[in-house]
Amino acid sequence: MELITGVWQSLKAVRERAPLVHNITNYVVMNNTANALLAVGASPAMVHAREEVAEFTAISQALVVNIGTLSPDWVDGMRLAVHAARQRQVPWVLDPVGAGATRYRTATATELARHAPAVIRGNASEVLAVAGEAGATKGVDSTHSSEASLDAARQLASRLGTVVAVTGKTDYVTDGERMVAVDNGHALMARVTGMGCTASALVGAFLAVESDAVLAAARALAVLGLAGELAAEQSKGPGSLQMHLLDALHTLDEATVRARVRMR
Repeated sequence: MELITGVWQSLKAVRERAPLVHNITNYVVMNNTANALLAVGASPAMVHAREEVAEFTAISQALVVNIGTLSPDWVDGMRLAVHAARQRQVPWVLDPVGAGATRYRTATATELARHAPAVIRGNASEVLAVAGEAGATKGVDSTHSSEASLDAARQLASRLGTVVAVTGKTDYVTDGERMVAVDNGHALMARVTGMGCTASALVGAFLAVESDAVLAAARALAVLGLAGELAAEQSKGPGSLQMHLLDALHTLDEATVRARVRMR
């Protein structure tokens, strides 16, 4: 029950403080990510230019680095933003989208992972790839269950001194010692592009109001999963799910959180 109470407390804090979340993310999901952050109560920004990323990170409450659509200029911007985040003690999230699919993508993810992200959020195959194990992906989709990467997630978290969140049918969050499982979510969410990217963005928002990265990540994933369940109850398919998901994030209340969040 204490875990569930904390979900509402963090969601309420996001709504009250409206933290500025700086996203260096991919072309595919910018609109989805920004709208989800707005719906949950945060303030999103999508800033990528090398000339301003460091300055913008310095005024943000969290940074989210998503490698979905890589280019050399964007990778340079990511490095500058991460350096600024570490200097200013701004918590940051790494989303290693598609790690394991190509050498460039995997190398970029593993390089950034060494620069003290508060949370690495990925699917099982991405986490396995960043951990240096056999993490082949099907494009950006996982070919492994979240359970299959738990040992690698624990080891990666311990080695890097970070928190690793593995998302799938059940989401798992670990710092190498503690482990929280989140059972909320709906299968239809996997039919909407960028849902994992949205998860990473929400983790950033919750990190801005919660200093314990394990709890921040688990609570953010619970909120998104529950919103997905509520949206699926009203949706005929993935198109309407996107609309109802934003509404659910915006209207989620304490009673629903207490009754329906499933964490252990």
